[in-house]
Amino acid sequence: MRTDAIAVFIFFFLLVTVLGFIAARWRRGDLNLIHEWGLAGRRFGTVVTWFLLGGDLYTAYTFIAVPGAMFGLGVLNGFFAVPYATLVYPLVFLFMPRFWAVCKQRGYVTAADFVKDRFGSRSVALVVAFTGILATLPYIALQMFGIQVAIAGLGIPLAISIGGVSVDLPLIIAFVILAAYTYTSGLRAPAMIALVKDVMIFIVLFAVIIIIPISLGGFGPIFQAVHAKAVANPKTFFDILSPTQFPAYITLVIGSAFALFLYPHSLTGVLSSSSTKAVKRNAALLPIYSLMLGLLAFVGYMAIAAKVQPLKGFGSNGIVPALINFAFPSWFTGFAFAAIAIGALVPAAVMSIAAANLFTRNIYVEYINKNATERQESGAAKLTSLILKFGALLFILYVPTANIINFQLLGGVWILQTIVPVFFGLFTRWFNRWALLIGWLAGMIVGTLMEFSGLITGTSAALVNVYKLQIGGFSLSAYSGIQAVVLNIVLVIILTPVFQMIGATRGVDATSPSDYDIGEPIPTKEAVPEALG
Repeated sequence: MRTDAIAVFIFFFLLVTVLGFIAARWRRGDLNLIHEWGLAGRRFGTVVTWFLLGGDLYTAYTFIAVPGAMFGLGVLNGFFAVPYATLVYPLVFLFMPRFWAVCKQRGYVTAADFVKDRFGSRSVALVVAFTGILATLPYIALQMFGIQVAIAGLGIPLAISIGGVSVDLPLIIAFVILAAYTYTSGLRAPAMIALVKDVMIFIVLFAVIIIIPISLGGFGPIFQAVHAKAVANPKTFFDILSPTQFPAYITLVIGSAFALFLYPHSLTGVLSSSSTKAVKRNAALLPIYSLMLGLLAFVGYMAIAAKVQPLKGFGSNGIVPALINFAFPSWFTGFAFAAIAIGALVPAAVMSIAAANLFTRNIYVEYINKNATERQESGAAKLTSLILKFGALLFILYVPTANIINFQLLGGVWILQTIVPVFFGLFTRWFNRWALLIGWLAGMIVGTLMEFSGLITGTSAALVNVYKLQIGGFSLSAYSGIQAVVLNIVLVIILTPVFQMIGATRGVDATSPSDYDIGEPIPTKEAVPEALG
């Protein structure tokens, strides 16, 4: 334990905690209304949305799991995150302005709100809400893991004995702080903290990519060391993809790109924007973060060249804090670990809010308390956000985390199964609601079985994100999420006319073409600052 590093860490952690509570007064609104608590009143302009979405999308997965995968497994399991994070923004430009427009016009808070009215089906809305909550839980757990790794990097014992019982006290304290300011301030808290978080992360990133390569003699020796590891471990580590790995890599990229903005937290960030112009500007500006992700991925390679060993008990996922401890003075490690922990707090807050919105709007109000007042609705969302974070905390304390990157990919398998009603539904309502339900169910079952196939058969102790499909003499190794969603889409397309023929008609569409209009008047000179902020 290093007191100076811990003091710096605590200072910045307390700073964002104070900001989290102050945020309740920022752009003040009635936080007893769910659109104010869960969407910040839809008032964020381009700049705030950029920081919020950046803080929302670039998470502990970015800072811990990707470099860890690059260190332990190489390009197939780690570097696919870079092209997918680039590919996703044209999709944002295509889908999200229409999604924002219809949600703003109709007062929707969640994707399931939209699906319910678009297809006239409470059942389809229910499965979209359920899937969103389910897919978000392992993602929140990944953020809690990021905080856990940062605390361990400081040398603070994670397991502390209290009355003879081993308690992960530092992580529980971080969880309580996160839960408190999220409950109090809603989406305003992570939005305000995201500004501080991004500045800190960029400082750490530039220090790492400049100082460490210089100390190692440049990138030439780094890539030589990586290649030497690949030669020594030809079956488990890859610095260059072989042709047989192309389908797996490509499907991981495509599947992850389509999944990212189906996640509730991504859609919540979009819906908090003040206009479609803010959404489109962010689709153009957010690739700046993809450059950061590419540089962060190479941190795993730097650790190989530096011959650094990961933190004990965390496997490859402990490599980033180990490298930071190796390369920097104590006071800066405290700053770096604070940046990592805060970088996990922001998305964890948004994720819990987004999942709470889904539960409240599409389960609580629809099936439990149909006459809920706005105050009851907001109260249910706040309580649900607490429960979800507590569930993620238990998940991270008791589930093995050797391959933490798989948490994100598992969530991707599930959330991809909502692509037809959410994304395709923005352009057409041709699909029959019963076909949508059957396609979703088939995709969820097949995708989940593929992911857990190694555990079921006893051949692997980890999730199987790349599944080898074999039909007769044909075999294909591809991301299980892509294979499952292809089955989903095919079934929906085949079964829609079948259900129409037997009289199972489509539901009534409550939206109108004008609801999707993304055209906006050019803002006046006086309106420009508000539009940006």
